[in-house]
Amino acid sequence: MTAQPLQPPGQAGPRVPRTIGGISDALRGGRRAQFFAELLRAEQGRDLDQVLSTWWGRAMLDSDPDRDRIHAAAEAATLPATTLEEIRQRRQQNGAG
Repeated sequence: MTAQPLQPPGQAGPRVPRTIGGISDALRGGRRAQFFAELLRAEQGRDLDQVLSTWWGRAMLDSDPDRDRIHAAAEAATLPATTLEEIRQRRQQNGAG
């Protein structure tokens, strides 16, 4: 299995900083209010960490430069698809078993 970088070469750090402000800035529409509502209910520690991790993932999706194109293709049923068997064959060819 090969690893792909999380950001393009030359870009410093993730597209969305893993901070309350970074997450808030990247969220679209009403998601920001939902984020703050969950954030304000979270207790310090594991609960707060879970809220930040969950919403950071959503913020990364919201800030994806290809998000609108991918969303439109998904709704139009034109996204490229593959079968599980094709994935298995590709993994075997790449030595990943």
